[in-house]
Amino acid sequence: MANILIVEDEKNMQDIIAAYMQRGGHSCFMADDGVDALMLLKNNPMDLMILDVMMPRLDGFSVCRIAREVSSLPIIILTAKSGEDDKLKGYDLGADDYMTKPFSPKVLLAKTNALLRRTSAPPADALHAGKISIIPSSHRVFLEGEEITLTHKEYELLYFFMMNPGQVFSRDQLLNRIWGYDFLGTTRTVDTHIKTLRSKLGDEAKCIVTLIRSGYKFEVTA
Repeated sequence: MANILIVEDEKNMQDIIAAYMQRGGHSCFMADDGVDALMLLKNNPMDLMILDVMMPRLDGFSVCRIAREVSSLPIIILTAKSGEDDKLKGYDLGADDYMTKPFSPKVLLAKTNALLRRTSAPPADALHAGKISIIPSSHRVFLEGEEITLTHKEYELLYFFMMNPGQVFSRDQLLNRIWGYDFLGTTRTVDTHIKTLRSKLGDEAKCIVTLIRSGYKFEVTA
């Protein structure tokens, strides 16, 4: 069972989403706008957030950006906008998945459960590569002993790279492995997340090697 924060200003839609989440065994917290959502997120342990974009007081994109500064919890964005630019904006701000209204509540529950499975991996010893350390059980990342904050997808990319050192992965392969086979975005999403991940890794960004026309690989040199 997980704590799900549902941020949706339409009461009917809020009730429908909550009903399906509860059928899946989850506990639900409700917020009618972005300001209330951030307050709930601050004061309650949440495992995942379902976030509408068009809301009063503070829109979903702003909530996503602010939430990412303090939390790596998975975020699913809901919106009536289907344009590629809007989807890319959501992913660039750190969203993990995206659903366009109208949508199937059953599919939303399936996506929620899939994200929760990915973020509840069993404890494991710390991984080390160069000056980078990861503690998978808590999703904490350290650079030269200092903890750094990554978005959920940045963390998943880094973890995947460190688990598969020296292997070359195309952008499509990374999309399938990290975002899932049903992801509707483009390979630009991979490039954007690699760019932001590198910016947070400092000198260790050199570990993520770009291979022209091939993709990326993770390589630590002595």
